[in-house]
Amino acid sequence: MERERAAFRAECERLGEALRGVDAADLDRPTDCDPWTVRELLAHVRTGAGRLTDMLAAPAPSCAEVDAAGYFGAAKFTPPVDAARIDSGRREARELDGPALVADFDRAWRAALAAVDAQPPGRLVRTRHGDAMALVEFLRTRVVEVGVHGLDLATALDREPWLTPTAAEVVAELLTGGGPVPAELGWDRLTLIRKATGRAQLTDRERAVVDAAGFRWLSFGG
Repeated sequence: MERERAAFRAECERLGEALRGVDAADLDRPTDCDPWTVRELLAHVRTGAGRLTDMLAAPAPSCAEVDAAGYFGAAKFTPPVDAARIDSGRREARELDGPALVADFDRAWRAALAAVDAQPPGRLVRTRHGDAMALVEFLRTRVVEVGVHGLDLATALDREPWLTPTAAEVVAELLTGGGPVPAELGWDRLTLIRKATGRAQLTDRERAVVDAAGFRWLSFGG
């Protein structure tokens, strides 16, 4: 689990650094995760980064039922679930001002990582959807959450993307099922992640190559 742990830590640190000093006008900017503002999306990321603290305080299930790709199955993110997720982010964003929200994100991910470090090898967890999965698999979903939404925040703030190399590796591997990206696409990892998550449009040619490669695009939620 060392790679996933390192990716989660690096991506959270980079996000926290990027958001220190943002002002109220920046926090109220719209994002491509409609209808969230930067403030609301950050609140959502903070909650997602901290989920493991409570999950690891609960009893471990007896066997794993899904992996990280299964967690992002379309059936999990129904319209009612998605609406509740959006409302939660907006509600939580009203609880803290900008600096306090950034500080609370830092507290949340550090607490989650400390909880991870206290676990034995092979620890299982139960997700908010009720699925049982290996801790390392759920940690992969947290890397996706922080990394991909970090791209959204960078776009909203007119910043260069700060996706860290280790996080990009973890996310790209999940998106391709561990397989190689077809050479004819000419994509680096950042382009793959943008295309596979809908942050950039696929051309007809790219879609045909992707379909032939058998990639399984995932559904994303928190």
